[in-house]
Amino acid sequence: MFPIFITMICSFVMLLGCADTSEKKIKIGLSISSLRVERWPKDRDIFVEEAEKLGAEVIVQSADEDVNKQNEQAENMITQGVDVLVVIPQDSIAAAQIVKAAHAEGIKVIAYDRLIRDSEPDLYISFDNERVGYLQAEYLIRHKPKGNYFLLGGDPGDNNAQLLREGQLRALQQAIDNGDIQFVADQKHWAVDWDPRDALNKTEQVLTQTNNQIDAVVASNDGTAGGVIQALEGQNLDGKVLVSGQDADIAACQRIVKGTQTMTVYKPIKQLAKEAAHAAVALAKGETVQNANQTVNNGVVDVPSILLTPIQVDKDNLDEVVIKDGFHTREKVYQTQ
Repeated sequence: MFPIFITMICSFVMLLGCADTSEKKIKIGLSISSLRVERWPKDRDIFVEEAEKLGAEVIVQSADEDVNKQNEQAENMITQGVDVLVVIPQDSIAAAQIVKAAHAEGIKVIAYDRLIRDSEPDLYISFDNERVGYLQAEYLIRHKPKGNYFLLGGDPGDNNAQLLREGQLRALQQAIDNGDIQFVADQKHWAVDWDPRDALNKTEQVLTQTNNQIDAVVASNDGTAGGVIQALEGQNLDGKVLVSGQDADIAACQRIVKGTQTMTVYKPIKQLAKEAAHAAVALAKGETVQNANQTVNNGVVDVPSILLTPIQVDKDNLDEVVIKDGFHTREKVYQTQ
C-alpha cells in the first residue's frame, strides 16, 4: 500500500511539473491605422495566418485613421496581456505614446511599415521607403527628362511620406540643377490621410493655377494617384501626363493597363507580413530577430530594422512581377472576368 501511495504522489508531482513547464500561448496585438487603404486587409490576413501557423494568437484592432482611438486600442491590448505589439501608426509621432506604455509593462513593440518616432521601438520592418520615392521619381525623369513637375506628398504626419519625398528629390536633383525640370506649387502639397479626395482637390487647384501646364505628377501612392488621374480626366489630360504611385493596388494596375497611370512601385507584402509575424514571435520568446541587420534613426535611437526591396512596375513587367507573384489575378487586372 505504501509503495502505491508513493507512486501516486510521484505521478501527481510529475503532472504538476508538466503543467508548470508547458509553454504559454503567445499573444500578439496588431494595431492598424485603418483598413480603408486597399493593402492593409491583405497585410492583416497574411500576418494573422502566419502568426497562427507559428502557434500565436493575434488580436487585431483598426483605428479608422483616428490617432486617439489607436492609442486607446493599444492601451486595451496592453491590458489584455499581449506579449508583443505590432503597430502600423496613424501618426508617427503620436504613436510614441504606445511604445512608452507598452515598454512600461515589459511589452515589445514592432513598427510595421511606418517608423514610430520620438521613442524606442524594438524593431522596424518595412520596405526601404526612401528607395520607393527614388524609384517613383527616377522612372518619371527617365521618361520625361524635361518639363513641369508636380510633387504630391502623402500624409504629412506619416514618416514614410517624408522618406518618400527625400528619395523623390534625390532622383530629381540633377534635373533640377540643370534647369531641365521646374516644380509647380513649390513642393507644398501633401494629401492629408493619403486621401484620394484631397489629392483630387489639390491637383485641380494646381491645374487651374498652371493653366494645365503639368508634364508629370510624382504621386506618392496609388490611392492619391487615383485622385490625381480623376482631376486629369476632367481636363482630358489622362494618359498624357505621367503619374507615379506605389502599392500595386488593383485599380492602379488596371489604370496602368489602360494607360492613365504610368507606373507603380510593388512592395511584396506577403514577404513583409510573414517576416513581421516571425519577428513578433521571436521577440515574444526573447530570441534574436533574424535579418534585422540594418538600423534607421527615428530621432531618438537607431532602431534595429528589416528593410525589404521594392520593385518598379509598368505595363511591360506588370504580368511578370505583380501577377506572377500572385498579388492579383490576370483576369482582375485586365478585367476579363
